[in-house]
Amino acid sequence: MAGLRDYKYKVIKKFFSPNEITLFKLYCRNKLMANNWTTDAQCPFTPMWAKDALADSLLESKLNAVESYCGLKLFKSYAYWRYYVFGSLLRPHYDRPSCEISITACVHKTDKWPLVIDDKHYELEEGDALLYLGHEMSHSRYDYFNGDGMAQIFLHYVDQSGPFTEHKEDEYDLNQKLKRQ
Repeated sequence: MAGLRDYKYKVIKKFFSPNEITLFKLYCRNKLMANNWTTDAQCPFTPMWAKDALADSLLESKLNAVESYCGLKLFKSYAYWRYYVFGSLLRPHYDRPSCEISITACVHKTDKWPLVIDDKHYELEEGDALLYLGHEMSHSRYDYFNGDGMAQIFLHYVDQSGPFTEHKEDEYDLNQKLKRQ
């Protein structure tokens, strides 16, 4: 059986169930209305939530499924989510070592805005996820987002037998990586 390292990324259809999507959409709406979000340099002006209770719960509850999809035993690293708004831009980048094995999952969108890896475009529908080697693969989204909103959750793990095990249970450094909105 081929493991994630053999193909580096894969689309997972229906990673989230319809009930999970409904819950997360309601949660997103409530968090947006509370107006207590932050941003980071990677996506300025785009609301994001790190150290989020629901995202952290999904990081743990989806661990076995992600291990099954990638064929590796994993340690949890960290999770967060973003709500991309009209005009958001995601330039090509590599993630830090604590994002060795990454999931980006679409939970809400109002327009198409594919993720680009190796010049291949991946349009995720609500509930779909992309499993990829975030630390090894440059990824981005071309052009600016033209929709009203797109909620993406990011779940990050490290290989239990890999070089980044010191990043298990990583803490997203809010003081250095984020600025208060």
